[in-house]
Amino acid sequence: MSAIEVILVDHLDRPTGKMEKLEVHEKGLLHRAVTVYVFNSRQELLLQRRASDKYHCGGLWSNTCCGHPYPHESTQDAAERRLREEMGMEVSLTPMFELSYNLPLSNGLTEHEYGHVFFAVCDRLPQLNPQEADAFDYRSLATIERQMRQQPEQFTPWFLHTFPRIPAHLDAFPA
Repeated sequence: MSAIEVILVDHLDRPTGKMEKLEVHEKGLLHRAVTVYVFNSRQELLLQRRASDKYHCGGLWSNTCCGHPYPHESTQDAAERRLREEMGMEVSLTPMFELSYNLPLSNGLTEHEYGHVFFAVCDRLPQLNPQEADAFDYRSLATIERQMRQQPEQFTPWFLHTFPRIPAHLDAFPA
C-alpha cells in the first residue's frame, strides 16, 4: 500500500505542494483538512471515540469524523469519503466555515491544519469502521461543553479547539 499524501497549503489555503501524511504531522507543516459534524434532529452531536490503536489521539472523543483531502480531491468529496470510511454514513454535507490551528499532540506530532468544517443532520446510527472508531454517542452541546470543562483530557485537541465555534454556526445552519 502506498503512503497517503496530503495537500500542503499557505495561510490562505492555497496549495503549495504535497507530502506524506505522517511526515507532515512530524514536521508540523500547514496542510488542508476536513472536519464533519453530524447532528440529529434534536441538535445532538454525533461523537466518535477514536480507535485505541490510531497513530495519535487513540481512545479520545472527537467530532463525527475528520481527515485530509487527497491531492486533486475537493474538500466536499473528502468530507463525504471520510464520513463513509469512518462512520459508514452517506449524508448530504453543508460547508459551514473554515479555520486554522497549530496544536501539539501528546506523541510529538502536530496538527497544523487549515480546516474545512461541514455540518449535516441525520437520525441514523453509524456503522463504525473499527480501525477508525470504537464507540459513538449523540450528545447535547451543553453536555459536551460541561464534559470538556470537567475532563478535557478525554477529547482530541482539535475538537477542544473547534467545538466552541459550533453553536454560533449551528444557529445559521439551514437544517
